[in-house]
Amino acid sequence: MPTPMTTPTTYTTAASGGPPPDVPLAAGWSDWVGDHTASLIQVPLRIALIVVVLLIVRAVAKRAITRVVQRVLEPSAGEPERSRPRRSGRGAAVLHRDRSRARQRREQRARTIGSVLSSAVTIVLFMVGVAMVLDQVGIALGPLLASAGVVGLAIGFGAQSLVADYLSGLLIMIEDQYGVGDSVDLGEAVGEVEHVGLRLTHVRDLNGGLWHIRNGEILRVRNDSQEWARAVLDVAVAYDADLNAVYRVLEETGAALHQDPDFADLLLEEPAVWGVQSLDADGVLVRIAVKTVPLQQWGVTRELRRRVKEALDTAGIDIPFTQRTVWVRTDSDADSDALVR
Repeated sequence: MPTPMTTPTTYTTAASGGPPPDVPLAAGWSDWVGDHTASLIQVPLRIALIVVVLLIVRAVAKRAITRVVQRVLEPSAGEPERSRPRRSGRGAAVLHRDRSRARQRREQRARTIGSVLSSAVTIVLFMVGVAMVLDQVGIALGPLLASAGVVGLAIGFGAQSLVADYLSGLLIMIEDQYGVGDSVDLGEAVGEVEHVGLRLTHVRDLNGGLWHIRNGEILRVRNDSQEWARAVLDVAVAYDADLNAVYRVLEETGAALHQDPDFADLLLEEPAVWGVQSLDADGVLVRIAVKTVPLQQWGVTRELRRRVKEALDTAGIDIPFTQRTVWVRTDSDADSDALVR
């Protein structure tokens, strides 16, 4: 019995007579996926790993900065926890200033430094992350870094004064050159510091004027408020006064001031008579000085001056006044000069 012949199946298309179009497309897609499997999986995973690592580093850095700020905010062992209350009235009441400004100054300094450090860490990590991600994507970093260098150089030349202000302000805070509540001398601006920023420092002078000083322009600072101060008083006495008696009166007056409960916390030592400071045309200057707590030297000097005046009056020691000698020439003197000639 003859075997039936089978007709082979053929694939034809209306246009070319080739195989159906979905077969090569499917094969091509599977080949492309197979060739790029590493790129499609590894690159996103690497980018995700980079982001996660940078976030962890940023969290650890911010936590460390927060701890540093909290440690700075903690009061020192010798600092009183409460500020001494103000007293009403005149005279010595001006000496009892609110010491809570020391904590305010410390808080502002610590928080500003913490904010600057946090921002710097965030910017650095962001730039590092962008560079690493671009490298994983396959973008060349050489041209980008060259362009960024040129732009940074142009900005540096154009804003060098602004950069100097910010760097100076940061160094002022880190070195604690002065802070809120300090009495400073910045050249033309002399007064009390009301605000310290990264770019500007605000100083209120004695007449109430508010000075805005760029930190980059501050070349030297005299701070009368750090650690301790000194009240210095020069007392003028007549040339015929007994200096030993003057020394005794000044020493007794200084000891009485040191034993006064209202001033005991303001004086760091007992007032000392340094001796004769100068010999002026009108009298002899005798100097007495005492160490005080910061910002209290002027009030102590005023009180000491008042007590010295009363003690010298009680002891009968004259405080000289400006003396002037006037020569009066009369007509008889002129005639005598003519006869001599």
